[in-house]
Amino acid sequence: MLAGKGFRKVYNLTGGIKAWKKEVAVGPEETGLHLFTREESPEEAVVIGFGLEMGLRDFYLSMQSKVSLETTKVLFGKLADIEILHQQRLVDLYREITGTSLTMTEFAGKIAEPALEGGLTTEEYLQLYAVDVDSEIEVLGLAMAIEAQALDLYLRAAERSDKQATKQVLLQIAEEERSHIARLSSYIDHQQELV
Repeated sequence: MLAGKGFRKVYNLTGGIKAWKKEVAVGPEETGLHLFTREESPEEAVVIGFGLEMGLRDFYLSMQSKVSLETTKVLFGKLADIEILHQQRLVDLYREITGTSLTMTEFAGKIAEPALEGGLTTEEYLQLYAVDVDSEIEVLGLAMAIEAQALDLYLRAAERSDKQATKQVLLQIAEEERSHIARLSSYIDHQQELV
């Protein structure tokens, strides 16, 4: 009907917002913000982001040993390997900001303790999403949910940061998370086409 009235882009949201199946952050607004003080330098913000990527890689590697299907073990391994690429991007950003030439190993030494992206613990994610860890599609959905949680965390941290340069870095990291979500979404779409 609207298309017939000259509207070029018409979207049908059957079921309204309750039917939305894409990325959504969950939990209280303060979730994960304990990782940020509001006064971080841009460099410190990158170090926190790197710790989150390390935590997510550790999560995927630990999940690999908990699943029984070989295909899902391989998928968790691939997701863990992808986190190395995300870590490298943050190391590159750190080098750009500081003018240093740290290796990834040297940079990882700056991390006191890896944390899971989005600010939730492994157990909280697994309880919240009740994922069948032997279902590739559900594992990919979990990965996408974690990336959405991370995107939301970086946006909230940027919004409340007291330093403009740190805000910009956090927004840049958030855009990286947005691209991670897009890649996972594309991979999920491809997986569903194969089913």
